[in-house]
Amino acid sequence: MGHRIFLAGASGAIGRRLVPQLVAAGHQVTATTRQEAKAADLRRLGADPVVVDVFDATALRAAVVAAKLEIVIHQLTDLPAGLDPSKMAEATVRNARIRDEGTRNLVEAAKAAGANRLIAQSIAWVYAPGAEPHAETDALDSNAVGGRAVSVGGVIALEKHVLGASPITGIVLRYGHLYGPGTGAESAAEPAVHVDAAAYAALLAVERDAQGAFNVAEPNRHIATDKAVGELGWRAGFRLA
Repeated sequence: MGHRIFLAGASGAIGRRLVPQLVAAGHQVTATTRQEAKAADLRRLGADPVVVDVFDATALRAAVVAAKLEIVIHQLTDLPAGLDPSKMAEATVRNARIRDEGTRNLVEAAKAAGANRLIAQSIAWVYAPGAEPHAETDALDSNAVGGRAVSVGGVIALEKHVLGASPITGIVLRYGHLYGPGTGAESAAEPAVHVDAAAYAALLAVERDAQGAFNVAEPNRHIATDKAVGELGWRAGFRLA
């Protein structure tokens, strides 16, 4: 039986690969974008598009409540095309704001709508230095400095908002470095994950009775992915047909 899903950040790299998977699985998807021009693309993928800014808490709450949803998926980011190095410093600050303030707004909207599950995008390369491979129970790098401190701080805030969103069940997907269609990269440094497989993990999180944090990446020496494989049934080799 399909679920009613609110997908925030549907026009991003993962969102565009996730919408077709959700629709094919029989789910009803309300999909957000900040740009009116991208709404038609989401409609063609089978979603009901909504143009809304996550920082407009009032409008976001209205959109989420109107969707009559069961599940919220958070795939919001604010990163430059191709992760342009000349733009990453400013983007890191914007992205951290989305992970903190934007996630907080989304959690409050989800609670107002009576959602029972919240699935959010995180990243897998923010663990504190220590023995590898890192399991999900290992500490994040709260003592980081410089630009890394901004990124890690945003991730810690996001995960706190999502995993502490009771009575909503929170799931955090700690993705490796993305590559594949729409990412601007044909390969990525470890830990890496193809964008289709990253989206597939979100689909599985919708359909499986799971909670907590999951490392989502191809086999590598930095992070352990046994939990995602065992509890979600995730496959690193998954690709859209």
